[in-house]
Amino acid sequence: MTAALRIEGLKLDFYGVHVLRGVDLVVPEGSFTGLIGPNGAGKSTLFNAVSGLYRPKGGKVSLGVAETTGQPPEKLVAAGLVRSFQLARGFPKLSVFQHLMLYGADQPGENLLAGLFGSQAAKRREEALAERAHMVARRLRLDHVLDNAVTALSGGQKKLVEIGRALMADPKVLLLDEPMAGVNPTLADQIAEHLTALNRDGLTICLIEHDMALIKRLCHPVIVMAEGQTLMQGTFDEVASDLRVQEAYLGRRH
Repeated sequence: MTAALRIEGLKLDFYGVHVLRGVDLVVPEGSFTGLIGPNGAGKSTLFNAVSGLYRPKGGKVSLGVAETTGQPPEKLVAAGLVRSFQLARGFPKLSVFQHLMLYGADQPGENLLAGLFGSQAAKRREEALAERAHMVARRLRLDHVLDNAVTALSGGQKKLVEIGRALMADPKVLLLDEPMAGVNPTLADQIAEHLTALNRDGLTICLIEHDMALIKRLCHPVIVMAEGQTLMQGTFDEVASDLRVQEAYLGRRH
């Protein structure tokens, strides 16, 4: 098994409170991995530590064969590790198209001279990013709202824009933090279909989700966290039948 993402003994604490207590897990290359666990297990904190928002206090993170522990988010995105957030974020005055363009790699506007004087290379890159933004919008069925402000979208459409922005960065590994949370069932099914298609096309996905029906439908393997540690990794049926997992969710039987 080739690891797209490997986490070894990852530790993190806040003012002496240990949130990650030596997490070990592997996200296989090309997999649609589910990350589950009760509230407070440390799942979102793990994503924050892996994606560069928090600096781990110990342990190791590797993207493919390259160690990436403690690298800043922009370097991790450039290396192919991209994540979404539980709450879809955006700029109220920008359209869906503008949001997608903002997340394209190698933006010519980030260079002052290119932004001011518009070199031919900058124009070609801008055109390429615009073409990719339209392609991403078509893939996620957002092309009919490209000119709409993000604030005018439904909650599910905002989640799709969040996924689209991640795709604009051309990720190798995509970390998704509850992308279907708060979305109506019909649109949640559509998001699941989009993610399945992306995974089928070769994108490695690691998904945090509390809906066990979705985890069972989408994910293999499934990784369980509890109290800041990895509890086990296996198929959905294996983790669902494990007594340790049942105790973590339901409490220890007396």
